[in-house]
Amino acid sequence: MSQSIIPNSIFDNIRVVLCQTSHPGNIGSAARAMKTMGLKHLYLVKPDKFPDAHATALSTGAADLLERAIVTETLSEALTGCAFAIGLSARKRYLSHETVGARTAAIEASKIAIHQPIAFVFGTEMSGLSNAELDCCQMLAMIPANPEYSSLNLAAAVQVMCYELRMAILDGVIDTPEVTELATNDALEGFYTHLEQTLLYIGYLNPAAPKKLSERLRRIYARARLEKEEVNLLRGVLTLTQEPRKHSKY
Repeated sequence: MSQSIIPNSIFDNIRVVLCQTSHPGNIGSAARAMKTMGLKHLYLVKPDKFPDAHATALSTGAADLLERAIVTETLSEALTGCAFAIGLSARKRYLSHETVGARTAAIEASKIAIHQPIAFVFGTEMSGLSNAELDCCQMLAMIPANPEYSSLNLAAAVQVMCYELRMAILDGVIDTPEVTELATNDALEGFYTHLEQTLLYIGYLNPAAPKKLSERLRRIYARARLEKEEVNLLRGVLTLTQEPRKHSKY
């Protein structure tokens, strides 16, 4: 790792996002798992119970992470400002997302976290992440567990992922001398809204059921890892698609 890269600045750019957690004890245990690996930013999307004494009890010495945890109503809110989001899944999804192992995901995310915020997103205990939640992510990661019994406790999955992140950072695998600025999640959401509006306007999307095709389009762009300037370029194209300029004679 370059001597100019300070690991703490990378850790500060990493969020752990828990979606619709049912058991408050898992929130506390996840906070403890994060703190042991140097991570500090916990986001909770519509937790069933929080704050809760059980969460505090199981956090042990990580109650400060719970006190600073940010609670949101939607995953998009939790990902505001993030340049890259990786969803964790215990099972293979038949989606077009790039799917990698936990170690590869940690390495890829850490490279981006040198310069921009990234997030690891975990679903509810019973069913994991929904397809709609995965559509907010650019990559899908799986922990290579026993295929005959691959379901990990939520806090255990957070611990494994946080460990892989710490090792990716401290082992010096990060080598990105020149990194382009990726579009943030909120910029991407603005683009997706603009894209859907434009495709409805030109008659490409069925206004009675626009979401199915929109989801597939989101996944295409997710794989592209759009840069900030690329989103601006694409939105310019969409604007002119809706309101074409008259052809100049020059």
